[in-house]
Amino acid sequence: QVQLVESGGGLVQDGGSLRLSCAASGTIFSFNTMGWYRQAPGKQRELVARITNTGSRNYADSVKGRSTISLDNAKKTVYLQMNSLKPEDTAVYYCNAEIRMRITSTFRNYWGQGTQVTVSS
Repeated sequence: QVQLVESGGGLVQDGGSLRLSCAASGTIFSFNTMGWYRQAPGKQRELVARITNTGSRNYADSVKGRSTISLDNAKKTVYLQMNSLKPEDTAVYYCNAEIRMRITSTFRNYWGQGTQVTVSS
């Protein structure tokens, strides 16, 4: 089994910063991508940032220039540094990973349980 455990969410003021972490554990042979999505009340889940195993990154336009995604391969942990946070960044943030458990397995999509980020005005 594979588990994704997020941490780092919380309450922050407008203009503040947060760093989210997501650690993958379990039977992991390799991963294809790791990233962060978010879902605000009444809205669909959307991509925030994603990084591939080759280091390619892509960001949602709404966070570009304010956020940085990084990956520690040895720790199987992905980070999302968010700066200049705005009230509209308030959402539950979910870690996502495409992981292959064994060399003979196909890549499967895994989700963390989510961590709340609240930005007060």
